[in-house]
Amino acid sequence: MLYPMSPKVVELKRKLESFMDRHIYPNEERFYREAEELGPWKVYPVVEELKPLARAEGLWNLFLPESGHGAGLTNLEYAPLCEVMGRTHLAPEVFNCSAPDTGNMEVLERYGTEKDKERWLKPLLSGEIRSCFAMTEPAVASSDATNIESSIVRDGDHYVINGRKWYTTNATDPRCKICIFMGKTDPDNPDRHKQQSMILVPMDTPGIEVKRPLPVFGFYGVPDRASEVVFTNVRVPKENMLLGEGRGFEIAQGRLGPGRIHHCMRLIGLAERTLEKMCRRVRSRVAFGKPVSEQTVTQERIAEARIMIEQARLLTLNAAYAMDTVGNKVAKAEIAMIKVAVPNMACQIVDWAIQAHGGGGTSNDFGLTQAYATARLLRLADGPDEVHRNQIARFELKKYSNA
Repeated sequence: MLYPMSPKVVELKRKLESFMDRHIYPNEERFYREAEELGPWKVYPVVEELKPLARAEGLWNLFLPESGHGAGLTNLEYAPLCEVMGRTHLAPEVFNCSAPDTGNMEVLERYGTEKDKERWLKPLLSGEIRSCFAMTEPAVASSDATNIESSIVRDGDHYVINGRKWYTTNATDPRCKICIFMGKTDPDNPDRHKQQSMILVPMDTPGIEVKRPLPVFGFYGVPDRASEVVFTNVRVPKENMLLGEGRGFEIAQGRLGPGRIHHCMRLIGLAERTLEKMCRRVRSRVAFGKPVSEQTVTQERIAEARIMIEQARLLTLNAAYAMDTVGNKVAKAEIAMIKVAVPNMACQIVDWAIQAHGGGGTSNDFGLTQAYATARLLRLADGPDEVHRNQIARFELKKYSNA
């Protein structure tokens, strides 16, 4: 292997796969049923039942690289574990490794005060509460984050927050207690990347209204508890400002780098699971006198799927290695490349699997529609394909600036 797993990771992966076989896969159907019946405003009992089991087996907070609260893994070490968890929508939260909590916990770990850590990080680490991240806005093209219009205005010992956000994951969850909010503190600053700040906003603060859940391809709660939230004259203490005014983009880059690795590795796991479903399906169906698995078009798609998954995994492991060795800023190109390549790969493989399943593939019975919703969503989340492609091209052209 180009990136061999350490004995520690091999053992964690073994334990994780065993847990998945014993507790996760047998409860998938129940999870999707609860999500559909209870909706995005409720806690799903199956998740809460499985969390203590995962924690008891030491499969908890595996994502934290530098903290004493997790497994102490690097991005490269965590990657294969993240892939295993990504095979099903149920798994990540059961292991307290789901977005946006992972990114928010990393922000609190790096930039929060000791008081912040005690009040918010500690219960997040124990899985007692959840959190949300309010960045995207419906009124502007949020692919350019400098467009953000929400305001954070100093008023004595407080900041007053106003804005409308959407695709604020987790806001409808009754356990969501803290929001990391991004808005403008200095809209006239000539440096557009120093106009924004991030601030901690308790969700029970007066002036916050969770307007509605937003469906992702008709799904509420799975794959995402996307929400629209309005902040009207929300007052929070000045101590809630993270790192200082004008540091929002700096925090965002530190937060989104590992998050993109996590999203991509989970998608690779989802693609692997989808390919498995496709192979099992075509071996069990006969069309025009022979198994569908013997149709040349099917074999070509299976072969292409395997090639695409292997390419995506190596590209993502390379990005994780770069982040560990040279840091997020230097690894910008590697991170941008996986953010384009992996969701597109997953979309194509899920599409082929739906085709192989026939009409049933478009139902919710096989988990393929949920998988497609996730893969397609991630061509937009954490920056759309177009933004990352432009960034990659600029990095490439810069090599020839003196040519």
